[in-house]
Order: sequence, then C-alpha cells, then structure tokens
Amino acid sequence: MARLVSTSLVRGLVRSCRASSSATVSRPTFQQLMPYSSAPSGDSNVNEGTSTTRVAADPDTHQDFQPTSKGSGMSLHDIVAQDIKENPVLIYMKGYPDAPRCGFSALAVKVLQQYGVSISARDILSNMKLKESVKAHTNWPTFPQIFIKGEFVGGSDIILNMHQKGELKDLLGDINAQKGEQESTP
Repeated sequence: MARLVSTSLVRGLVRSCRASSSATVSRPTFQQLMPYSSAPSGDSNVNEGTSTTRVAADPDTHQDFQPTSKGSGMSLHDIVAQDIKENPVLIYMKGYPDAPRCGFSALAVKVLQQYGVSISARDILSNMKLKESVKAHTNWPTFPQIFIKGEFVGGSDIILNMHQKGELKDLLGDINAQKGEQESTP
C-alpha cells in the first residue's frame, strides 16, 4: 500500500514538472515553490546550479528586522588601545573568565583570581579580526595575552612563573590598594 502511494506521488510530481516545463527555470518542483533566489537581485536564473541561496529582499519586512551594521566607527587597533588603557588587568583570551575555552586561558584566569583583582576580558574567538589586531599590537602570536597597568605581560606561562616567584603579588598589590581607596572615598 505504501509503495502504491509513493509511486503515485512521484508520478504526480513528474507530471507537474512536465506541465511547468514551459517555464524558463529548470529547478525541481519543490524548489520552484520556495520564495528564494540565488542572486541578490532576485533573478533566479543567475547563478543557477550554485549551492548558496539568499532570501530575496522583502519590501513588506519592517525596518526593525532589516540587517544593520553594528560598527562603532573605531578601528580595531583603537579598540585594543582603549581596552589596555582603561582596564588595570585585561586578558584577551579564548572564552570568558567564567567560561574559558582553553586550558591556558583557564590557568591565567585562576592565577589572577587568587589576587582578588577585577579582571576585564575579551573573547578572541568571537571576533577573528580582533584576534589579529591584538597579535599585531603585541607582536605576540599566542593567547591568552595579559595586560597589567597598560603593559603587556605575556601569556599564562609567564603569569604562572611570576606568581611562583612572588613578582605578580608586587605588580598587582597596588591595584588592590587603589581599588580599596576608590571604594572607601565617598
């Protein structure tokens, strides 16, 4: 019974394809019914045979749902420089301090958290152009990249080494003191 139903469905599709063969579009019937176009202009004959399709611009779509550019007008180099200047402890890492996506990033965060400092971070995996801009700024190929008081310190191995030698405590000590002074001033 199922075979009989599927055979009749296929025959119906073949007939509808033959009936619409006078159309200039040579696509399967199910694709002819879809409101898609493979060209930005909406001409479905352009780029025929390619696997990419785009939804044709819909004039009835409200402007709130139209694509927008989220650029701030600042270059990525300026954003990196501003981040470094404004944040006493900054880490460009894979993931975020609460959810690192790399063992080295997790190690750097754990070491810094032992000092109770506020850590600012940016996820370099979410923006590859930002990642390349940070690499160019520091001339350092790997991540995480840690900045303390506007100076590039290095990666997780350097932070761990500084922690083991007691150098990191001295470097971060005045950040905690500044933080305490700011909180106590009315």
